Amino acid sequence: MKMNRFHVAIAMSLVAAGMAAGDFTCHVDPFIGTGVMEEGGFLCGNNYPGATVPFGMVQLCPDTHPAPDWYNASGYHYNDNRIYGFSHTRLSGTGASDLIDILLFPSTGNATNSTFSHDEESAAPGYYKVRLSDEDITAEMSATTRVGIHRYTYPERASRNILLDLDHSAQKGSWDRKIIQSQIRQTGPNTIEGYRVITGWAKLRKVYFVAEFSEPIQKLTVTDGGQTRGNATVVNGRDLKAWMNFGQGRREVTAKVALSGVSAGNARQNLAAEAKGWKFDDYVAAADAAWEKELGRIEVTGGTDDQKKIFYTALYHAMIQPNTFSDVNGQYMTPVYTVGQLPEGATQYTTFSLWDTYRAAHPLYTLLIPGRNADFVNSMIRHYDDYGYLPVWHLWGQDNYCMIGNHAIPVIADAVLNGIPGIDAEHAYEAVRESSLQSHPNSPFDVWERYGYMPEPLQTQSVSITLELAYDDWCVAAMAEKLGRDEDVNRFYNRSQYFANLHDPGTGFFRAKDENGNWIEPFDPLKHGANGGNPYTEGNAWQYYWYVPHDTGKLIELTGGPKAFEAKLDRFFTLDETSGDKNDNVSGLIGQYAHGNEPSHHVAYLYNDVNAPRKCQALVSRIMKEMYNTGAGGYSGNDDCGEMSAWYIFSAMGFYPVNPASGEYYIGTPLFDSCTLHLENGRDFTVTASRKTPGSYGVRKVSLNGKPVTDYRLKYADVAAGGKLDFVLD
Repeated sequence: MKMNRFHVAIAMSLVAAGMAAGDFTCHVDPFIGTGVMEEGGFLCGNNYPGATVPFGMVQLCPDTHPAPDWYNASGYHYNDNRIYGFSHTRLSGTGASDLIDILLFPSTGNATNSTFSHDEESAAPGYYKVRLSDEDITAEMSATTRVGIHRYTYPERASRNILLDLDHSAQKGSWDRKIIQSQIRQTGPNTIEGYRVITGWAKLRKVYFVAEFSEPIQKLTVTDGGQTRGNATVVNGRDLKAWMNFGQGRREVTAKVALSGVSAGNARQNLAAEAKGWKFDDYVAAADAAWEKELGRIEVTGGTDDQKKIFYTALYHAMIQPNTFSDVNGQYMTPVYTVGQLPEGATQYTTFSLWDTYRAAHPLYTLLIPGRNADFVNSMIRHYDDYGYLPVWHLWGQDNYCMIGNHAIPVIADAVLNGIPGIDAEHAYEAVRESSLQSHPNSPFDVWERYGYMPEPLQTQSVSITLELAYDDWCVAAMAEKLGRDEDVNRFYNRSQYFANLHDPGTGFFRAKDENGNWIEPFDPLKHGANGGNPYTEGNAWQYYWYVPHDTGKLIELTGGPKAFEAKLDRFFTLDETSGDKNDNVSGLIGQYAHGNEPSHHVAYLYNDVNAPRKCQALVSRIMKEMYNTGAGGYSGNDDCGEMSAWYIFSAMGFYPVNPASGEYYIGTPLFDSCTLHLENGRDFTVTASRKTPGSYGVRKVSLNGKPVTDYRLKYADVAAGGKLDFVLD
C-alpha cells in the first residue's frame, strides 16, 4: 500500500463529501494492520478499514472472504481481491472471528461478489469507499453509533439491485456456529426489517435490524435455502436472502441499517434517533467530527509523518471498542436473555477482550476517558449482577470464556483504586470478591485454595493460570485494603503469593506440578503451549517467567537478586533457540520476547527494577521502530481489540503501566518532541523531549514539574493533576 495513493484517495473522497480531514483524523490510516507483516506470512493485525464511530455498535466493512475465520478474523484481509458484501458487525484485531452480521451487496444483476483493486479503495475514520470492478458499482460507507449508512452508485441505466443476506456469517461449524432462526419482513415501501439468532463464539446471539432505503423497493424476492417464497412479505427460516430491485432511475441508492440486540422496535427507535436525514455526506462529516474529538485527547508534535500515522492509527484502533450494546432507550439484552433497563444517561458496553486489554488499553481509558471508563466498569458489574460472576471475554452481551484469568478484576480495581467517579466502590468490590470465590471455567477456586497453585492434571494451562490468578488476587487485596475489608486483605494477599509455589530453583523457571507436588517431567522451557494441553498459554516458560507484575521484588529475589535478574533479562532478549512447533500467536520476536502476543508486553520495562533503565529505553525504542509500520502489515501480531495499539501509545508517550491496576507507570523513552494529554478534568499533562540528535532515545535526566525523577516511576495521580514531564535525551 503506497501512502501517497492513500492520501490522494482520501483527500478526493473527503472533498466529494464537502469536508476536509481534521487535524488528527488526517493522520489515521485504517488499512494499517489489515494484512500480514512478512512476505509469505499469515499472522495479521486482523484490523479492518470499514466505517465506524468511537465505541460504536456498528462496524460496517467489506467482507473479503465468503466465511471469515481464524486468519481473516475481522472479515477483511488486505491480501484478498474479492468482496462478498458489506456486513455491519465485526471484531477488530482478534485471533478468532465472530459477529459478521446483516450483509448487503449491490449488483446490476444477481452477482453475490466482485473483484476490487486497492487502487480504487480508500478509507478514513468513519468513511470507506471502493469500486466493485465486475459491475462498475461504487460503494461508500459511513456510520452512526447504531446505524450503518450505505451509498451505492450504479452505472447509467443499470438495473439497481441490493442483496440482503442473513445466512452470511463467520465460518459455520467453527465454535459450533449455526443459524438458529431468522426472519425478513417488509414493513413499508422502503423498509425491510427482521432478525437472526445465531450461535458461535458468542452463544445464542440475537441481532435485530431495520433497513430503510432512499427509494421504494420495486420488486422483492425472498429465498429460504435457495427456494423462492413468492410474494411473501414475511419469511422465516435458517438460510434467508432477499433480493431488492430499485429499477433504473437515479444512479444512487442510499440505505440506512439500524441494529439492536433487543428488538426490531428498538432498532426503529435507533434509526429515528440517529439517522433522520438522507444526506450521506452529513454522516461522513459527523463521523469525522466524532473521531476528531476522541483523537484530539492527545496532541503530539515532532517525530516523522510515519510515526504520527502509526500513533494516531493506534489511538483510533484502541477507541473502536468496547462497543455500545444498549439502544437509545436504554434497553439491552442481558446475559440471561432478559431485557435490562439502564439508568438515565448510562450506556451498556460489550466486546471486552480482557486477557488482552486489561494490560494497557483499559489503563489508557482510565487516563483519557474516565467517564466512559466508568460505563465500561459498570457494564461488567451489571453482567455480574445477572450472571453471578464477572465476564472473562464479553461478546454481544455474552461470555465466551475464551482465554484465562479473571481480568475484569484488574480493570475494576484500576478504576476504583484511582478514584474514577461514577462507580459504586462497595458494589464493585462485591463483584470482584465473589468472582474470585465462585469457581467457573479455568478458575476452580476450590482447587486454587486447596493446593496453593493449579495442578496440571486438574487444570490445564496451570502455570499461566497460577501466575495470572495470583495477580488478580493482588487486585482484590488492594481493593479490600482501600475499602477497609481487613478480613479479606490477608486472604487475597496470601493467594497473590501462590506464584512462588511453582518456582523451581533447580531450573530457574515457573513449572507445572501435579496434585502431589511433584514437578511434571519432561520440562523444556522453550516448548510452546497453546490454549490447553500444556502448562503455558500461547507461550513458553521463558515468556511467562516475568509475569509477576504485582511483586517484581519477590520475582527478583527468586531469580537470585538484581544482577542475576538483569542477566536473565539479557538472556531472554537474545536467546534465539526454538524447540518443537512455535505457537501461532508467538510473533514479533526479539530473542524469546514475543511482541506479537500480550504476555511479553511489559518485560522490557522490568530493567528499571534492577537499575538498568538504559536497556529498557533501548529495547522500547527498538520495539516501536521494528514491530510497527505504516503498511497493511503494520502490526507484528493480532491487535487484540486495541491492546497492541495501546502498548505503542503508552510507550510513545514515555511511560507504561507494568502493573495495570497500581496507579503507577514505569518510565521509558518518549517518541515525540512533545505530547500533551488533554484530560477530561480540564487539565493538560505534557511530556517534552530535548534531544541531542533526532534519533536520541537514551534518557540522561527526567523531571516532573521541575523536580528530578530518579526512580523512573510516574503516578496516575501526577498525570491526572496536570503538569509537565521533561526528558533530556542523548
